[in-house]
Amino acid sequence: MSSRYTPPEETTLGGLVRPAGARSSTRRGTPTSTHASALGSGFLGLGVAIIAALQSMLGIALFLVRAPEYPSLLPVVAAWLLLMVTFLGLTITISASGERLPDWLYGVFLSSLAAVVWLDFVAIAPLGDVGRYATASVSAGFVLLIIVTLRSRWEVLVATGLLGIAFVVAIIATTPLTPVTIPSQLVTVALAIGPGITGVLLVSGFERMLKRELDRVLVQSTVTAPRLAVGMLASEELARLDLDAEELLDAVANGDAPLPLPAPLASRASTLATELRLHLIEGRRETWLFHAVTESEHLGRRVTVSDSATLAGLLDDVQRDSLLAALWLLAADPQGVAPARSVSVTLGPLDPQRSSTGRQLTVPVAIEVTGLRRNRVDPGVWEALDRAGRYSDSTAGGAVRIELDCTVDNPVDAARPS
Repeated sequence: MSSRYTPPEETTLGGLVRPAGARSSTRRGTPTSTHASALGSGFLGLGVAIIAALQSMLGIALFLVRAPEYPSLLPVVAAWLLLMVTFLGLTITISASGERLPDWLYGVFLSSLAAVVWLDFVAIAPLGDVGRYATASVSAGFVLLIIVTLRSRWEVLVATGLLGIAFVVAIIATTPLTPVTIPSQLVTVALAIGPGITGVLLVSGFERMLKRELDRVLVQSTVTAPRLAVGMLASEELARLDLDAEELLDAVANGDAPLPLPAPLASRASTLATELRLHLIEGRRETWLFHAVTESEHLGRRVTVSDSATLAGLLDDVQRDSLLAALWLLAADPQGVAPARSVSVTLGPLDPQRSSTGRQLTVPVAIEVTGLRRNRVDPGVWEALDRAGRYSDSTAGGAVRIELDCTVDNPVDAARPS
């Protein structure tokens, strides 16, 4: 057992916590999950299944219209029957197994789709126009939508890429490419590979949005925290220490641990006492704002907080909520945009000349945002800051600087009896 307190290493969503004082660019959140529906993406499965079913119905209708032109209907009929069996069988299996797709079932699914594509190509090869007559093979690309919430993105993209390659090879091998036939070939290839790519992008965006909203809900719990407290993720560590302490005290009470304690037990008791003291010390130095930023998957990337006097703890719930909302909006920027946006928040020092009279103080808050132009600031930022206090803004050196004065109750006066 370590004698040194170690803060939580994960954020609210499983990413790595940025150490205090470290640059935001050094932090990397790496939450991963092969079961994407754990974050609610499974709700998209019903929608994509309906899309695949509707497109398959359209494909069957097109096949029936052009059926007299086929030299042999057996391969394409077999392709459609196999596709429907695969679609229905996979849907039922996924529903029964709790929206999970094991590797063996994924392999069977891909093998069935490959057989569908091959049978369809065999049927339309004598016709010399893949783009016009491909039906079941195009629907196979839509059926791939079923797995976008159940398998990793690269697996879906690889399967989609292989389908596209199969179409290109079949077109080159069987279809004369002329200005008349090329457009239909391009449209057919796009219809075959488009669903897989679009599905991956849709699910990725949905998961990103869901994680951000979940992160904000979890971070919002810090608004009602005491002025000085441990972080949201410290409860597990405290529960472990409490269990160890109870086990040791129970051993002493039952006589299992003789008194005076042997050296191993004495060392264990000393370690527990040290860790508990360190937790108390940490709880006297870190405010709700520190934990909201460092333990957030979203804010921790771009926001740094400087609050040596722990003034953030003096803000009331409305001011905390407003400041947190403003920081959330200021830290939000499109991914991959350069330069990366960073937000620096500095609280204090208190200026007696600027402090209000009576039982109130004015806490100065300076917010500096780099990588953001003044006219690109979300209007919601100004609305949130207006609820927190009086503010003024300026622009210098490519950065937006906001000076915020928050009027708070004087803790000294609040502690005095009335």
